[in-house]
Amino acid sequence: MTTSITGSGAIVVSTLHARANFGKLIDRVEAESRSLVIEKRGTPRAVLLSLRDYVKLAAPEPEILRILGERSARNGTNKLTSRQIDRIVRATRAQKKR
Repeated sequence: MTTSITGSGAIVVSTLHARANFGKLIDRVEAESRSLVIEKRGTPRAVLLSLRDYVKLAAPEPEILRILGERSARNGTNKLTSRQIDRIVRATRAQKKR
């Protein structure tokens, strides 16, 4: 067995296949947003995750940030640059001082 997919969608490969195809497997994990289980002699020994998935596991996003992110995406403000945000903040502060 070189590659299979579990019921949870994880890719399962042997250590030999992982070693020979490491670069391709990294690309696949990232592109398909899947984890990669590496088996040695049929026993799961390690997991490869995309950096995004690892960060989600290591430091889960607080609920309020998730809600703000969704609202920002709906309003299109998630595409603003830092300079645009700075201008908006300065303008808002100037109006409040009046």
